[in-house]
Amino acid sequence: MEREIKTTNDGSKTLFISELNENYHSHHGALQEAEHVFIKNGLNLINDYEINILELGFGTGLNVLVTINEYLKTDKNHVINYFTLEKYPINESEIENLAYFELFDNIELKNIYQKIHQSEWEKSIEIIPGFHLHKIQCDFFDLKNIDLPKINLVYYDCFGARVQPDLWEMPLFEMVSDKMNVNGLLTTYSSKGSVRRVLQDLNFKVEKKQGPPGKREMINAIKL
Repeated sequence: MEREIKTTNDGSKTLFISELNENYHSHHGALQEAEHVFIKNGLNLINDYEINILELGFGTGLNVLVTINEYLKTDKNHVINYFTLEKYPINESEIENLAYFELFDNIELKNIYQKIHQSEWEKSIEIIPGFHLHKIQCDFFDLKNIDLPKINLVYYDCFGARVQPDLWEMPLFEMVSDKMNVNGLLTTYSSKGSVRRVLQDLNFKVEKKQGPPGKREMINAIKL
């Protein structure tokens, strides 16, 4: 499927698949969506010394970059192990043209952005001290066969249910749940009633939160 780069309302870029009529990020703002859903309502709610993050999926790498940007603001007395799944990695031209590092004041992020994308797949790479990135090229439904430490934070960032409904149904959520620690947090931009019911059936405590700009609600779910 062909992809083209578009600029979203906050000035950050995203990829658009015309065949699916689907953006990789919200057209209201790729950066502000990532920071609201996965940092404000995700990373910043976790207080563990070792944070094991599972992301579905890697996409443009924006969620990794905003996570590292947030990590650099802390005293860095904790460790992050970031596992991210992606079936169709983006190409070098797309990486160069997205140029997400330009959205941040921290000049370190240019080299970090490049290192994120240049990191070898299927290996754990220390991007900066204390932050380890492990990119895995696979279908999301291969998750059950992947050996991971117990996950305490999930960035559930799949394409929307309109274009890929199977990614928002019981089988995949059950695989994700099986990889999570008790009291682990799953955060997603979705607020669909069917998603809330699936998570509740899997013994998650589900909370509706204020959504990012352009979206009224989103979901946080704690595994009980």
